[in-house]
Amino acid sequence: MNRLRIFNKAGDPPATQNKHWYSVQASGEAEARSIEVYIYGEIGTWGITAAQFVRDLAALDDGVSPVVVAFNSIGGDLFDGLAIHNALSRLGERCTGRVDALAASAASVAVCGAHKVVIASNAMLMIHNPWTYAAGDAEDLRKVATALDQAMEAIIAAYKAKAPDIDEVELRRLVDAETWLTANEAVALGLADEVGDGVTVKACLGQGGALQRYQHAPQALLAQLNEPTEPEPTPEPAKPTPEQPPVVDSAKLAVLITQSCNAAGISNLIESLISSTQLADEATVNAALTNAKAVRDLCVAARLPECTQEFVAAGLDAAAVRGRLFDKLVRGGGFEIDNSLPINDDPVSPIQAKQPDPPSIWAARQSVQGGRPQTPKGAKA
Repeated sequence: MNRLRIFNKAGDPPATQNKHWYSVQASGEAEARSIEVYIYGEIGTWGITAAQFVRDLAALDDGVSPVVVAFNSIGGDLFDGLAIHNALSRLGERCTGRVDALAASAASVAVCGAHKVVIASNAMLMIHNPWTYAAGDAEDLRKVATALDQAMEAIIAAYKAKAPDIDEVELRRLVDAETWLTANEAVALGLADEVGDGVTVKACLGQGGALQRYQHAPQALLAQLNEPTEPEPTPEPAKPTPEQPPVVDSAKLAVLITQSCNAAGISNLIESLISSTQLADEATVNAALTNAKAVRDLCVAARLPECTQEFVAAGLDAAAVRGRLFDKLVRGGGFEIDNSLPINDDPVSPIQAKQPDPPSIWAARQSVQGGRPQTPKGAKA
């Protein structure tokens, strides 16, 4: 069965001020209460889904408090973006969308659902066509083209809902050209209402590799993102005295791995974790357990739980696992609509299929006549 899902492929999402790339929080009491939502990462399967967003918001929303949804996202699943757009629209005048650094692709669709959109003076809004890869016969490809056309109309409708006076011909031209809008340009088009205070784009967006997939990402933005940052000073660990060397209780660490894996439902990873950590210390073990759970969640989300043990044993982190799973999904058949371009730094599979060698095949066939090997000229039978 063909699948229809739009998603962006990216590395690890950057952290927000509270160290979480997605959070929903309420502050204040009674009449002064407000709700803030941070979407600092991908939208959809690899990040925050519309279902989770709506569920978390409903848990805090009292129906009267103002809601601010802050975006710093390269985009993601178009239909999750549309669902978030509609969820914000239903909040009415008490909802403000805030673009802190970048609202690209599906994120630009989502933020336009807010009654008021405030974009930081040095932030950007990016709009472009949906994109896909596909395989199949001519009829299959015609269906994919139809699905892309329908997705395009949904995108245009979302932008026009925010900016009803925008010239539709010009809007379609901008979308088709993959246009990066500055804060002032977004306000001029009606896709934003107000220019707010600027923030440090580099600090918000983190690594710039995720933007390389786009065809027309501004070079000034990429250059700013790629500038080296000064590492924060790390305190030197306390050195043990010669008289009291640190003692590692391997048995205790093995029990920790076993109990944690059993509690998390990943008992099949116990042996791999013991082997990969070498039971070095508690910090190493805890980090490996956290990574194993993240890898398991990614594999389950991709409906490939059987890959978990392989990835954990190989010592892959979450970013590498996303790349491996993406490759497996691509090779798994069907089609998926993707409104982004692939990243070039995904790990290459160590197993390569052997390609046929037409000259060798032809030579082998020529050497056989009537089922008997042909004797070369000048040779004795």
